Amino acid sequence: MVLCGADRLEEYREYFEGGRVGLITTPTGRLVNGRSTIDALKELCDLQVLFGPEHGIRGDIEDAGNVAKTVDKKSGLPVYSLYEGQRRRMTEEMLDLFDIIVYDIQDVGSRYYTFISSLKNVIEDCASHGKRVVVLDRPDPLGGVITEGNVLDPSEYSFVGCYSLPVRYGLTPGEFALMVNKEMGLGADVKVVPCAVWERDSSFDRTGLNWVMPSPNIPNLETALVYVGTCLLEGTNMSEGRGTANPFQVIGAPYIHDPEELAEAFNQKGFAGISATPYYFVPYTSKHQGKQCGGLHIHINDPAVARPFEMGLTLLEMLNTRYEEFLFLPPVAGRDKPFIQMLSGMKLHMGFSASETLEKIRKENDTFIRRKEEFHLYK
Repeated sequence: MVLCGADRLEEYREYFEGGRVGLITTPTGRLVNGRSTIDALKELCDLQVLFGPEHGIRGDIEDAGNVAKTVDKKSGLPVYSLYEGQRRRMTEEMLDLFDIIVYDIQDVGSRYYTFISSLKNVIEDCASHGKRVVVLDRPDPLGGVITEGNVLDPSEYSFVGCYSLPVRYGLTPGEFALMVNKEMGLGADVKVVPCAVWERDSSFDRTGLNWVMPSPNIPNLETALVYVGTCLLEGTNMSEGRGTANPFQVIGAPYIHDPEELAEAFNQKGFAGISATPYYFVPYTSKHQGKQCGGLHIHINDPAVARPFEMGLTLLEMLNTRYEEFLFLPPVAGRDKPFIQMLSGMKLHMGFSASETLEKIRKENDTFIRRKEEFHLYK
């Protein structure tokens, strides 16, 4: 069985000594025996304060919901927010509460996911204030070898795309932290407590670890993998399955009246390791709430060969050509770009060619594979 950084606290005790400690975590911050990292650190060091990213430290706040300052009932520790209103960084008040900040969150391996954005911001904030950052590493659940998608240009940086990574980037949080610190020249005191036993070509289902939902809409590993592609639908007027039992695996809209025909067309594309069945659903929240939708239930049949980003981009093209009602959503208040551009990192337009786009970004991906090797902690 793989051991995560949280399981190796005693081996790396010196990282947590010599000052007040803060912890950034979510429900995934647990040892292999199920014990909370919060409880383990309280025994090991001078844990003073907790910080909640998007969804909060207990994972009970929905997508984009405001994470408020509070007190954690279980530990009695104060909890400060890294996701409050439009603020995504630590304040001077928060930085004064600790000398060492610990990060322990299971990621999902996709650039859209905001936990690595919080990690990057914390490293920058701590670098400028002389604070140590300790990352309790965890496996990339999608494995550390395969990468997919365009490498984000700095002009497209946002909280759903914080660094020059492809969409599926094949790095652990610890490796990402080392990359950011060196490539940005931050000079932060970054320490990584590595996993034991994990190998780069191992996906989460081979680790022996329990899947703890990293957020309310990633219930299992299959969702995490298909999310690489179907998260793009958040930038459209299609439901990405929020408000159903299968978010991101179920997609659809009220204007899709013949899911059987769409599923047949999807399967004729011959996506390796991916298939779809027709599906009808009524979302109980989010887009098209309370309305009958037709669409697809997308299945990962062979994770080893599945390339969900390629599927997701091609699905956008399919929907665009088949349905007059299909739209990319306009920018919302506070954003100067359409959300599809923020998610994809590309200026996609209605009528774009998925095959041409994928061909253009292939070289970017090859270059990134070589670039990331410098920061690999695992074989």
